Order: sequence, then C-alpha cells, then structure tokens
Amino acid sequence: MRRRNGGIMQGYNCIMVYNQYKDKVLFCKRRKDPYKGLYNFVGGKIESKEDGFISAYRELEEETGIRKGQIQLFHMMDFTYYNQDCYVEVYVGQLAEEVDLKEEIHPLYWLDMNENFFDINRFAGEGNIGHMIEQARQFGFGKTE
Repeated sequence: MRRRNGGIMQGYNCIMVYNQYKDKVLFCKRRKDPYKGLYNFVGGKIESKEDGFISAYRELEEETGIRKGQIQLFHMMDFTYYNQDCYVEVYVGQLAEEVDLKEEIHPLYWLDMNENFFDINRFAGEGNIGHMIEQARQFGFGKTE
C-alpha cells in the first residue's frame, strides 16, 4: 500500500509467466477496457493491506489456475503512476512443469519469445510489455519473497 497526499494509491500486479522451457510467455487477450483487444500479462488489484506476493499468487491462480507450488514468483520492478493515483508491481516466474490453464475472464495464450512485444497495436501498456520482457531477459527475474 502506498500513500500520496494523505490518500491511498490503488495497487495492481502484473505477472509474467514463462513456460518451463522459457521459450514462451503467457498472455491474456483483454475482453474489456483498459486495453480491450490487446495482449496483456495477467494480474489484478492488490487488496487493501494485502502483501504483494500473496496478491500476485492469488491473482495468478484466479486468472490461470496456476498454483503457488507450480511456479516461484520474483518481484522484478514497480511502476508508479502519480497522475492516476496507482502503482503496478511486476512479478515474473518460470513454470516448474506443464500446466492446464483455466481461464477466468480473458482468453489465455502462450506467445513465442520472438514476438515484437513493443508493438502497441497488439500489446497493452504503451511499450511497457516490451520493456518488461527485455528487463527480464537482460537482468534476470529480481527478488523472491
């Protein structure tokens, strides 16, 4: 939970999931705004007073069926949007095994790592998807719990 000018900023998480071979990454195709029709990472709201890792694992299971025992998440980076009074915590992990995905709202897709993740006509986040992929590729996954 972050505060700004005495108020509480809404937190969100964004979760990058690599398959067990690290040659594909999981996306959902948004059915509603924001970013309707574009590929995005799975994620959701961080509840009030909820730990970031707990929230990330909860959202991951809700949206994909992937359980904590099937992946270890790393906290890679955050984005703070003062103009929208919100922040996004970015988590990344690699599956330990093949999983059967269970969609919640948005259809799920495994995309090859040779995609142009900076293509803002296909991917959400005004280029941030490409930035996050490159950060993980060049500098690793980040910190564990």
